[in-house]
Amino acid sequence: MTEKTFTPTPDQSPAFREALGCFGTGVTVITAQSDEGPRAITVNSFASVSLEPPLVLWCLARESFRFDTFSTCDLYSIHVMAQDQQDQALRFARDGADFSHADWTEDEAGRPHLAQCLARFDCRLHARHDAGDHLIIVGQVEQVMYRTGKGLIFKRGQFGGFVDLI
Repeated sequence: MTEKTFTPTPDQSPAFREALGCFGTGVTVITAQSDEGPRAITVNSFASVSLEPPLVLWCLARESFRFDTFSTCDLYSIHVMAQDQQDQALRFARDGADFSHADWTEDEAGRPHLAQCLARFDCRLHARHDAGDHLIIVGQVEQVMYRTGKGLIFKRGQFGGFVDLI
């Protein structure tokens, strides 16, 4: 493919999305409790923010059918998915209310915890920031769990993974 240079205008959205896809990201599933039961959403816009205090962020699309649930929750968990959890991540991307395919428990605060993820960050809402067609959600991490294993990575519309050398 030839190098492409452009100004990211609305009519260039597909090219902008393709350029963003060059950056491989980990796959996460965010879970929270709602009035209707546990809910989940698959996202790749997760990042660390601060070590002191321990803060992380993720971005929620305003056009998401789950926007109302996740834009208003104060407690949630971010699960870094293992490579063998690709099917689970895809299922939660399609339907955030169906937990029948997942092995999960609930913590003392009511946050749904997915089994076998590589890492989990149990968060309390710290801040929300408007950012174009997304909402940036910053959480203060209250509890962390992690283990070794192959991580699920997403790049240019494809899934892959890396092996830990630990």
